[in-house]
Amino acid sequence: MIVDDHAMVRAGLRMLIEQEPHLHVVGEAGDLNAAVGLAAREQPDIILLDLDMAGQNGLDVLPDLLAVARPARVLVLTGVRDPAAHRDAVRRGALGVLLKDQAADVLIKAIEKVQAGEAWLDRAVMGRVLEDMRTKKLPQEADSEEAKIATLTHREREVLDLVSQGLKNHEIGERLFISEHTVRHHIGAIYAKLDIPDRLELILYTYRHRLAKPPA
Repeated sequence: MIVDDHAMVRAGLRMLIEQEPHLHVVGEAGDLNAAVGLAAREQPDIILLDLDMAGQNGLDVLPDLLAVARPARVLVLTGVRDPAAHRDAVRRGALGVLLKDQAADVLIKAIEKVQAGEAWLDRAVMGRVLEDMRTKKLPQEADSEEAKIATLTHREREVLDLVSQGLKNHEIGERLFISEHTVRHHIGAIYAKLDIPDRLELILYTYRHRLAKPPA
């Protein structure tokens, strides 16, 4: 499903996407109110969401889209280059952020990766994460983080692994046969033990400390 306020952009994206035999556009929305209704009706697997919607902020409706279309994963496709907006998008539930000036094949790859449950982060953000992984830490720093990780229970490690794969709370609950409330409790405990403020930082932490493999 495509959410963008420019009809020509939507048409171009539809043509590009539907050149792939395994991809199909179920609908388009040119404003945020229409987007929520369309998402509820069509239950798309992927929502391409623009941030700058003719004076409206796509971030404002992102949680509503995820609430009405529970199978959906949101990939923000935007011309906005503000890193803070990108991070905010992920914190509100987007699984990926892609700039509109990227090549067409990158868009298709991003859609496929997000559909597979992998986070697709802005190159600059991912570059900093990979650089952190290459940077040798002082022994005491490494020991301190190892000590934090060692406090995680077996169940919390299971939840952490599924979070790093991009699964939503209800999907994690279904996979582990526990309630969504229990999943939230485990994630809160993980935040506290690792001293991490939000889900994006948690995913980056798993890459940095090799608790999960970064997306290719």
